[in-house]
Amino acid sequence: MLDATWFSEAQEPSGSAFSLKIKRKLHEEQSEFQFLEIYETEQFGNLMVIDGCTMVSTRDNFFYHEMMSHPVLYTHPNPKRVWIIGGGDCGTLREVLKHPNVEQAVQIDIDERVTRLAEIYFPELCESNQDPRADLKFIDGIKWVKDAEPGSVDIIIVDSTDPVGPAEGLFCADFYRDCFRALSENGIVVQQSESALLHMKILKEMRAEMQAGGFGSLQTIFFPQCIYPSGWWSATMAGKGDLAKFREADAAAKPFETIYYNSDIHQASLACPEFFKKALA
Repeated sequence: MLDATWFSEAQEPSGSAFSLKIKRKLHEEQSEFQFLEIYETEQFGNLMVIDGCTMVSTRDNFFYHEMMSHPVLYTHPNPKRVWIIGGGDCGTLREVLKHPNVEQAVQIDIDERVTRLAEIYFPELCESNQDPRADLKFIDGIKWVKDAEPGSVDIIIVDSTDPVGPAEGLFCADFYRDCFRALSENGIVVQQSESALLHMKILKEMRAEMQAGGFGSLQTIFFPQCIYPSGWWSATMAGKGDLAKFREADAAAKPFETIYYNSDIHQASLACPEFFKKALA
């Protein structure tokens, strides 16, 4: 049995757990929306935990942030306007703003405390917060999309927590219908879609809700994320246009540094496991 020097997140339905050895707890608070904790770990740097679930660590956040941003940005033919729903740690915002053709990136997270804690404990993720193209809003993302002008955005990145609590409304047809209306021609919404190994029911339901919202083209991509349940995560794109191809030459010649993402990784992430194909059949 592990002692109190470990942080553990148990997944009761799957009978599994993930643990990190910690040096100390740096912070905890109950915000208006959720319970936030920050730990200093032995091997993974700082760790943010929200409502008992691991969210981001210094060591491995690049998998998630890069794969939530670069694949969709290189799939769209010419993305200029990007919205990030959630994403309060600002890592996805930083990756989006590496793209010089992006003219505006609006981050809409309902809980300002996540961002303020990230500025203290994950400053490297917040280094683009002062970019003149960045606009941080601490309001309800569901309402923001619902009230948006038709065709006013090219890409919507839904960088949310699991489909419970404040994020529950981000996984339903009404929200995707509002996204469809807000997106311009060739617009794409991409959303973290849990682990295909442990959460296939959620993933299937989410894809069905995207289709009910008007999206005819879907593409789920896969990538490692060791602090999340199963260590293997996914994101699902829903587009107004074809998602089968991406701007491979542009991705290969990307004018910025990444740790994980490149054009080969992008191509590989499109491959669907056999059990996934059968589950969707």
